[in-house]
Amino acid sequence: MTTDGGAPAGLRRGQVAAAADVNIETLRYYERRGLLAEPNRSPGGHRLYPSEAVTVLRVIKAAQRLGFTLDEVADLLELGRHRHGKLVDAGLQQRAREKLVEVEERIADLVTIRDNLSAAIDAGCDDLVACASEECCPIPFTAITIHPDSRAASVEEGS
Repeated sequence: MTTDGGAPAGLRRGQVAAAADVNIETLRYYERRGLLAEPNRSPGGHRLYPSEAVTVLRVIKAAQRLGFTLDEVADLLELGRHRHGKLVDAGLQQRAREKLVEVEERIADLVTIRDNLSAAIDAGCDDLVACASEECCPIPFTAITIHPDSRAASVEEGS
């Protein structure tokens, strides 16, 4: 691919990083992870990225902000490369639904944390160890230290 003047077309690393609002190290990392295709090189050896690289970088950053891990982003990008207009199991819609469930669970956990911290502040707790041994302690130490999944397992074992 060349420009009208015969010079190779494409964006250099700094241009891509600036356009996508990432630093060059992030760009290099995504390339090493396979999230971003290795670019062509100019006759002088400079990496020349297609303009689509900026879009891919923006998609990666947006997916991360939506809570997807880089491994999950890699899977989503791979799915997109292989769809060719066909529906594929566990595409973006399914993955987004699954991520939404995870986010809702984290929000519920954060609400519990907020409520417990507010109760500790309202009760004037100054020492966690001393507070834990008091009957009036508002922090449910036992309840918040046992993961819900382990509670279900212990109930099943006791049945």
